[in-house]
Amino acid sequence: MLGLRFPRRRSSWELQRSALVSCSLVLLSQFALAMVPRLFPFLSLLAMLPIAGMVMVATILLGRCWRRFLGISASAPAFVLFNILFLWGVYVSTIRQAIPSLLDAILNAECALLLYGLYRILSGDPGMVSYSSSPVESGQNDFATLNVLYEQNSPSFSRVRYCKSCKTSIKGFDHHCPAFGNCIGQRNHRLFIVLLAGFLIAESSYTMCSTKFLTKSADSQRMESIHASSLVISTTLFCILQVLWQVVFLIWHIYCICFNIKTEEWINWKRYPEFQLVMEPQPGSPIVQTRFTNPYDKGFLGNILDFIKSKD
Repeated sequence: MLGLRFPRRRSSWELQRSALVSCSLVLLSQFALAMVPRLFPFLSLLAMLPIAGMVMVATILLGRCWRRFLGISASAPAFVLFNILFLWGVYVSTIRQAIPSLLDAILNAECALLLYGLYRILSGDPGMVSYSSSPVESGQNDFATLNVLYEQNSPSFSRVRYCKSCKTSIKGFDHHCPAFGNCIGQRNHRLFIVLLAGFLIAESSYTMCSTKFLTKSADSQRMESIHASSLVISTTLFCILQVLWQVVFLIWHIYCICFNIKTEEWINWKRYPEFQLVMEPQPGSPIVQTRFTNPYDKGFLGNILDFIKSKD
């Protein structure tokens, strides 16, 4: 039997320090974004997007530099959490006054649900497979080796994959999600899709509300304070940037669901024998070709039903 190593629990001080670094990066990035409309007031919102994108890339690089040179690492889930709280704070303090009551209630409910969903996926079990005693202690933790051993032990361990980030094996492993601080596996894959769609909806709603606020302010020929208006524009830029990559990400995952394949399997299919179809060599050629095949494909509708009805 296999003994699986679970990630070391971080101390309270380490968690607090990571949260503090994440909060600092959020404030730094958001106020850096707020400088974009102040420095380039003559540009349209669309023209500001590339500049805002460079600001976000610079923030990511700064976070990596802190980790490399100072030994201080940020927490990706905390970064996501503080961004939600920051945007919600800007909405409540500035944008809300120009928004109809119904739309206001919807956006507040979306933000609250995002926080709840983030807590659920962060604290939930993605489908960890536990064993007692054995050979992993010798250093044999290669995920491909573990997968072969699992499938030899029992058919119920089919599609169990090893996550190097969490140092454990996950049933139905799709990928490790740093933003949500957890693996995405059989038990939380549906929650992940719902949460990803929720972020898209909430960010789109925020963009619509902020645009309405800016339009009303311009029509009435009055603008709020320079700081407030800059924050509204910068947070709108942030949301648009998030929507752009999240739409592509969601489309990819819907594609994987429709064809019943996991992200990790698609990337590393050559490591798993069940995805390899060995072709007979052509006459006069000694080369044996290996092509991709998906033994889990049950057809479009069958794959979707399998995803919806998959048991924990």
